[in-house]
Amino acid sequence: MARQERALRTRRLILEAAASVFDECGYERATIGEVVARAGVTRGAVYFHFASKRDLAQGVIEEQFEAEAVPERPCKLQEFVDTGMVVTHLAPIDPLVSAGVRLSVDQAAEGHLGFDAAPGWIARLERLLVAAGERGELLPHVVPADTAGLMTASWVGVQLQSQRFTGRADLADRVATLYRHLMPSIAVPGVLACLDLAPDRGARVYAEMVAARGGSAPEGATATREAGEPAE
Repeated sequence: MARQERALRTRRLILEAAASVFDECGYERATIGEVVARAGVTRGAVYFHFASKRDLAQGVIEEQFEAEAVPERPCKLQEFVDTGMVVTHLAPIDPLVSAGVRLSVDQAAEGHLGFDAAPGWIARLERLLVAAGERGELLPHVVPADTAGLMTASWVGVQLQSQRFTGRADLADRVATLYRHLMPSIAVPGVLACLDLAPDRGARVYAEMVAARGGSAPEGATATREAGEPAE
């Protein structure tokens, strides 16, 4: 068990290092050597867990969906909003989330990866919208799959615009504006009036998630290999 836990920690450490490299350099310019240097492990440890740079990029994208979901709410449309706002909160500070966005829209990487993070986010949002429809929270014309796809594409576009103009400093404000425009077109009036669409919603929900884990911050950028721990 100790060896398995050590291997999981090392894998996570490599993914975090790879995320920071992909986020800064893009897929084409990223190198295994730079990942090795940032992770502080051997090249053999990287190849033990990931067969290639493509596998590393795939691992970074998939890691986004290993995190626990936002807290359940009686109102599923609030959960729908919270999901997007928590990702918005994390994008500027969590390399795994940021790198997942960059890899998904990196045209140079398109031929190498063959997939992106969007289908996973669309599926997650669609499930929430289906549940919202079952609770009578949606207007009759809403098609969950269409709305989930539109929201994901819009979020990526807003993120890219924020990155270009302000280095993501106004990302939460821009995404909150997106929700203020989208939600009246899908939510019944009684539910719409109760939704929290404030720009700081993501930060508050994330703090709630951290508190539920016992108040400890996610491993994120703080994970390090223990002193004296051998690299796989």
